[in-house]
Amino acid sequence: MKPPKNTELPRHIAIVMDGNRRWARAHFLPSLEGHRRGVKAVRRTIEACLDIKIPIVTLYTFSSENWNRSKEEVSALMGLLALHLRREMNELVSEGVRFKALGRISQLPDNIQTLVAELEEQTKNNDKLMFNIALNYGGRQELVDASRQLAQKVLDGKFKPEDIDEDLFAQHLTTSGMDDPDLWIRTGGDQRVSNFLLWQLAYSEMVFLPIFWPEFNATHLKEAITEFGKRERRFGASK
Repeated sequence: MKPPKNTELPRHIAIVMDGNRRWARAHFLPSLEGHRRGVKAVRRTIEACLDIKIPIVTLYTFSSENWNRSKEEVSALMGLLALHLRREMNELVSEGVRFKALGRISQLPDNIQTLVAELEEQTKNNDKLMFNIALNYGGRQELVDASRQLAQKVLDGKFKPEDIDEDLFAQHLTTSGMDDPDLWIRTGGDQRVSNFLLWQLAYSEMVFLPIFWPEFNATHLKEAITEFGKRERRFGASK
């Protein structure tokens, strides 16, 4: 007997927001305008998740590899990020959204670190939606960081190597305490993981959308959730 189709909403949706620059080129606009339009898509996504009552959404905002872009583009992205965080602060507080940044935040510019800390503090008691943004984030570096923390605790005598299991390892990831993503979405047309939530994606359902991120809206989110609902989630069990 086949398992029934999935009838529940995903508890955690993770999204790779790809295609800002290609959208801009397609519209004969500078790259920064693509990123600005991408910020509007982020706001639409937050509103849609609140409306649908999705508990957790995680957006891949700035990867550890994005530092390889031109200094001009990185500087512009940091400026846009700072502006976006300032503008979102009051909205997230009033909407009951809790904000968290994932990644090596200590390596970001001081003003970004300050804004992240303020937003996390002001929204820490909110419970309508957990809104994560991955900043200076890489899945491999997250696994390395967790391994270093565990190794140091073994050296400090806090536990033995044989005490380390999947649950303990997961407690040292940036998503500690959260459900793993049920649904993973990528816009832009490419079909690859791109070093995003490598551990957490073990049993995520993936949906690839042939649109650029600035075009993403509530309809696209609902379409991805509908596709998710058609999947049979066996988690390694037989049919």
